[in-house]
Amino acid sequence: YKDEPADPSAAAARAAKQIEDDFRVLGVRSVDMLLLRDAPSCEVMQAQWGVLERALAAGQTRAIGVINFCEKALTCLLKTAKVTPSINYFMVHPGMGPDPKGLRSFGESRGIKTFAYGALGEPGPIEELINSPVLKRIANSRNRSVAQVALRWVAQSGCAFSVRPTLDFGLGRSTCEGTTCRTGLEERRQVFDWSLTAQEMSEIDAMSAPDGNPTIFSSPGCKGCYGCK
Repeated sequence: YKDEPADPSAAAARAAKQIEDDFRVLGVRSVDMLLLRDAPSCEVMQAQWGVLERALAAGQTRAIGVINFCEKALTCLLKTAKVTPSINYFMVHPGMGPDPKGLRSFGESRGIKTFAYGALGEPGPIEELINSPVLKRIANSRNRSVAQVALRWVAQSGCAFSVRPTLDFGLGRSTCEGTTCRTGLEERRQVFDWSLTAQEMSEIDAMSAPDGNPTIFSSPGCKGCYGCK
């Protein structure tokens, strides 16, 4: 969304060029998924989504989705979309509830699956979350870490998710080196061989803090974006 005023044609051309450049750098002709970030201009998002739809039709990708699209952005996109986004990638962590700001139910009722990031907060780990009495009690009772409990809650809620390999991360920074990285990734992998009880899920569902904006890294077109005035 570099143009002022918004120029949908120029934005679409940049999106097409970005796909071309990325494929060249990666040395591939196709990828599993292409994701579109939101923009303040509805027309820009619609034009750029058309580029991803054409890439899908051309066999350059197996699926297309969106990143940090709030309800307003999704509503705009769906007005002209020929293909519904496969996923919306946004933040979900304990304290936000199982349906943050109603965004998950809004998308999923329209066939858009939830892909979650930030199970421990963003842009850095949230101390209130890491030290949550509820999460710590459940973690201790199961000989698990708080990170594992938070991720298990996200997974058991039915979301796909990505992970930070360690707690050493911040805006534009995520450390993953040596044994610490390997240990962290192994710990996070170990969230699929056990389950939280219905009572534990209910307890975490009911947490109301720390709350957060699910589309924290959106453009100024969505409310509450990180660093927006």
